[in-house]
Amino acid sequence: MNLTNIKYYFFILFINCFLFTYSQVPQKKITREEYIEKYKDIAIQEMNIYKIPASITLAQGILESADGNSKLSVNANNHFGIKCHLDWEGKTYYMDDDEEDECFRKYNDPYDSFKDHSYFLSERERYASLFKLKITDYKGWSHGLKKAGYATNSKYPQLLIKIIEENNLHIYDKELGSALAENTSNFTFESNQDNIQIDDFKPLSIGANNRKIFVNNDLKFIIARKGDTFYEIAQDFEIYTWQIYKYNDLKKKDKISEGQIIYLQRKKNKGNRNFHFVNRGETMYSIAQLHGIKLNKLYKKNNMPIGTQPKAGQKLWLRKKKI
Repeated sequence: MNLTNIKYYFFILFINCFLFTYSQVPQKKITREEYIEKYKDIAIQEMNIYKIPASITLAQGILESADGNSKLSVNANNHFGIKCHLDWEGKTYYMDDDEEDECFRKYNDPYDSFKDHSYFLSERERYASLFKLKITDYKGWSHGLKKAGYATNSKYPQLLIKIIEENNLHIYDKELGSALAENTSNFTFESNQDNIQIDDFKPLSIGANNRKIFVNNDLKFIIARKGDTFYEIAQDFEIYTWQIYKYNDLKKKDKISEGQIIYLQRKKNKGNRNFHFVNRGETMYSIAQLHGIKLNKLYKKNNMPIGTQPKAGQKLWLRKKKI
């Protein structure tokens, strides 16, 4: 081996040793106070949407994720120890728990973990009795979670109650709406960020019969008037009636409502934004119209059965879901 090769060999060895040493530096652990400050707003948001006490959400997150420092929360963004179960179709993470190599749900970010925690509790019959309790009854919720089988630890209720009382988490459990109103100075509703509304659109031009034409997702559309029919709109824009209801995921027997978005071109397979956070009162159809995306494609992108409706605060993907 010549001198050049020897120098190269030691250089590579040095780089590998440096990278190995750097990779072994432990990540800074966050404190319980930091965890509460970081996630309390999400917990309050979920309380106002799903009626799960914010103190319970925070206490479970603290306990299950070791203040956000556990292997599962760091590597899989799973803050509640929720396992895969048969209905899970998302990403997975395997680690030993009650048994060897168990399957846990893996999320893109902690926010998705908090959302799934709400879905998990609200959509399973065994937790239904908990939602009859007062939002301030954190002790009832703590015992109810154990009784319903959320955890196997016999002291699970006492652990949650201890965390709640030591950290005064029950101060976030106020009557629905008041907690949100009192935190508007430092609380951002993520569901309102980056969403578009019909008022955001400006007319591009004026068409036949003095109709204002707008553009969304590179598609022309109008706002329906009172008494509008497929025939009248088709006549104004010199297209066929079947094109109107076909382009707008409607059927021939459907009626057009005043203020409804009506596209004059075939909608697209994806939106021009990555996602939409559902506001109260919105449906899959209204969201598909708002973003100029075909209704069946919206269902498919979010792995939702046709006909089901989203919940307020839910994150709907409009384009290919980021991994």
